[in-house]
Formats: sequence, C-alpha cells, structure tokens
Amino acid sequence: MPIQNEVLVRAVDLRKSYGEHEAVRGVDFEILRGEAFGFLGANGAGKSTTMRMIGCVSQPTGGTLEVFDRDPRTEGASIRARLGVVPQDNTLDGMLTVFENLVVYAGYFGIRKKAAREKAAELLDFVQLTPRSKDQVSELSGGMQRRLAIARSLINDPDLVILDEPTTGLDPQARHLVWERLFQLKQRGVSILLTTHYMDEAEQLCDRLVVMDEGRIIAAGSPRELIDTHVTKEVVELRFGAAHTTELAELAPALAGVGAQIEPLPDKILVYTDDADDTSAALEARGVQPTSTLARRATLEDVFLRLTGRALVEDEA
Repeated sequence: MPIQNEVLVRAVDLRKSYGEHEAVRGVDFEILRGEAFGFLGANGAGKSTTMRMIGCVSQPTGGTLEVFDRDPRTEGASIRARLGVVPQDNTLDGMLTVFENLVVYAGYFGIRKKAAREKAAELLDFVQLTPRSKDQVSELSGGMQRRLAIARSLINDPDLVILDEPTTGLDPQARHLVWERLFQLKQRGVSILLTTHYMDEAEQLCDRLVVMDEGRIIAAGSPRELIDTHVTKEVVELRFGAAHTTELAELAPALAGVGAQIEPLPDKILVYTDDADDTSAALEARGVQPTSTLARRATLEDVFLRLTGRALVEDEA
C-alpha cells in the first residue's frame, strides 16, 4: 500500500556542469507519490538537464539526488526499471505495428511474451488505440503516435512517468485526451514529472511545479499559489490598433496609478489589477479609448513571463 506523502525523488543542492558551464546551479525539490510535478522554464533554463539526471541518463556533478531512495550514480539500472519515459521525440519503431511496438519494448524489462501481449492489449485500450493495433506506426497521426508513446512508457507499470513536452504539436482534441489519460494515471498513484511550454497544460495537470531560470529555481508552488504570489487576480488587455502600435510605450505613463502594474508590449498594454471592472471604469474616466478591451483572470503564463521575461531564448540545457 502506498505511503501517504511518500517522497519518490529528492534533490538537495543538485548541480550539473558541462566543462565551465553550470547548467543546473544548486536546486532543491521533492516529488511525491501520486502527484504531477512540473518543470517550467525558458530554453536553457536547466529543466531538461534536471530531468535527464532524474532519468539516470546524465549523472549529477554536485549535490544530492535520490530516486526511490537510491543513488542514480550507482543504482541507475534499478531506478530505470521503475521509470516510464516519454521523450520529446516519440522514437517509435516505424517498421513494427502498433501492437508489436509495445510487445518488443516489454522485452527490455524482461517481461515474458504472454504477459507482454496481455499488457499491450490493456494499454492500447487505455489510450484508445485498440482498433489500430495492427497498423504500422507510420499510418498513425501525430496524436495517435503520442498516445502510443505514453502507452509504451507504461509497459513496466512504472512508479514515475517522465514526459518531455507531452502534447507539443497536437491538436486540441488530442491534447485533451492525453490530459485525461495522465489524470487517470495520477489517480492510480503514479507520479508524473513533465516539462511543457504550454502554460495552460501546466495549470491543468500539475499539482506543484517549479520555475527555473539560468539553472536555478526562482519560484515553486501550486499553480494557484504562484498566481496569487506573483501577479494580481485579473488582467485588463488594451489594444489600440495598428495605427497606434508605436505609441503604446508613450501611453503607459498616462495610465500610472490604474491597477497594480502597467506593462506595455509591442501590440497591447497589460494592466494588472485585482478588480477588472473598477480598472476598466477608471480607464474610461481618464478618457483612454482602446480599440478593444479584454478583461481576464491572471494565468500561469502571466507568472512565467513576469518571472523569466519576454526575451526569446534559443538554447536548451
């Protein structure tokens, strides 16, 4: 029977260097059984490097990392036996059928063929691919291939599933089906560790998450806690049309005192506030006449951009 609040992954002052470059600079976190834990960060923030260390693909160069109370430096094989991994690229075997992909992969874990075939059938039903079991992988859509990759990661009944960008490139229907299946896994007591660039995905799936920047954790908590701590309850977006785009930065000082913070962007102005209705009324009283106004609740994306900035970063670590 699973232990309540059992820690599956514990990192203390975890570090990883590549020559002179320190990609992960002393991070601390814990992942509990049955929770979905997320790493957020711009490219190069260190999240993928951290996940590779947890997956026993890359060894730490400093600090402490324990996975299932074991040291990845010396017990990598026993740790990997309890992991399910869904890489960003599906790495499915295009020469095999959907069903064969699962059965062959089961062999890597020493699962006997009869048990492997039974487990493969069960997992294909779980990801709604049973009707495509005899098809070649190349005949599947991107969403179906992603679901098959998730099914493959579960062939060994893992305690922790690691997913790197699980729904990148999928259409909304496929994304929501993947979300539903991941939620069902969590209900079964499986822990989920994921990275994603979709803030709505992190908000939907993650019980807790950390935001990384330049190899460090700069914020941690539940999605709701991060929103409450780092931004206001609501945001008013003001757009002024193409003709006024170059004047947005000049408009911002005139809005001083309206809302908690004003953020001018190239195509709009964001007004952070705890009461969108009062703020909109104050803007109207000041004679501010945008082309369009959108009042919305603050999201994890607002938190992410506030903490990490809006500059585009190309390199990943």
